[in-house]
Amino acid sequence: MATAPKSQVLHMTELASYQEGSVVSRQITKEDAGNITLFAFDESQELSEHTAPFDAVVHVLDGEAEIRISGTLYNLKAGDAIIMPANEPHALKALTRFKMLLTMIRK
Repeated sequence: MATAPKSQVLHMTELASYQEGSVVSRQITKEDAGNITLFAFDESQELSEHTAPFDAVVHVLDGEAEIRISGTLYNLKAGDAIIMPANEPHALKALTRFKMLLTMIRK
C-alpha cells in the first residue's frame, strides 16, 4: 500500500479498519531515517516475539494491548506509548481490539 501524502491532516484511527481474526497494517511514511506504520489488531491477535535492529515507539491509539519487552509485561491503553529498544525481544497481544502507531527509528 502506498504511503500517505505529506502535509495533510491524517485521522489515524480511520486509516486502518479492524478485520475479524486479523492484523491490518498501513504504512504511513517510509524514509531512510525510519518509518511510521499504523496497525489494527482484532481482539486476541498478536505478533510473536521477535527483535528489530532499531528502536521503536508504540503509541496506542485505541483499545488495549499487552506488550512484552525482554520478558517484562506492560499493559497499555489508548493514549499510552512505550519505547521498544533495538535488539530487545518483544511481542504484542491485543487484549481488546486495538490500534497502534509504530515509529521505527534507524540508527
